Amino acid sequence: MAARLLSLLSLLALWIVAARFGDPRHLPGPLAVFAAMGKAAASGELFAAMAITMARVAASFLLAMAAGAALGYAMGRRALVDRLADPWVVVLLNLPALVIIVLLYIWAGLNEAAAIAAVALNKLPNATVTIREGARALDPALDEMARAFAFSPWKRLRHVVLPQLAPYIAAATRSGLSLVWKIVLVVELIGRPNGVGFEINEAFQLFDVAMLLAYALPFTAAMLVVEALVVQPFERHVSRWRPRPA
Repeated sequence: MAARLLSLLSLLALWIVAARFGDPRHLPGPLAVFAAMGKAAASGELFAAMAITMARVAASFLLAMAAGAALGYAMGRRALVDRLADPWVVVLLNLPALVIIVLLYIWAGLNEAAAIAAVALNKLPNATVTIREGARALDPALDEMARAFAFSPWKRLRHVVLPQLAPYIAAATRSGLSLVWKIVLVVELIGRPNGVGFEINEAFQLFDVAMLLAYALPFTAAMLVVEALVVQPFERHVSRWRPRPA
């Protein structure tokens, strides 16, 4: 904790120095940014924009993880499914996020469903590939045990499959969340009338760097809190059986 605090203070000091010797229009100092942040918070616009964006992040992330986990497990356990779906996964992995976003806005319109689907499709292949590797690594001896004791499908999923997949789900969660919240901002910037990305676009149009940072920094801080309080504890919990490095 002390090392992280020192790192953050060093970053703040570097920001102050850079703002002091640079152009304040291009890089305003912390006081100017905090003043703009306080103004946006007092009007309620900052919290409204963050709430809308966080809702989009949650919806897109849950949709992508659910579909990616199901597809990845099927690909890891069935060779035919893997052969059929792998080209689609490779295409989605290599297709630029901006292309997917623009195409969905053209095909489905500038609406909420298109925005969430665009973000989910960008996250889907990453979750699929990660879960597929976990499904391939499942212990066949545990499968035989489940069959010998006539486990029901739900009991097998709960006591045999999910405990083995948990580290892979945690890895997909961590990498996916960092990807989703970045893409959500792009989706909002291009085609939504609200949210943090929309406010950042408005600040860009006015060349108001202080307001841009006033919306970007609180959202980044919120995602860091989610990472520290939700994702990391979950990852430590599912990996608690592994030996820790000295």
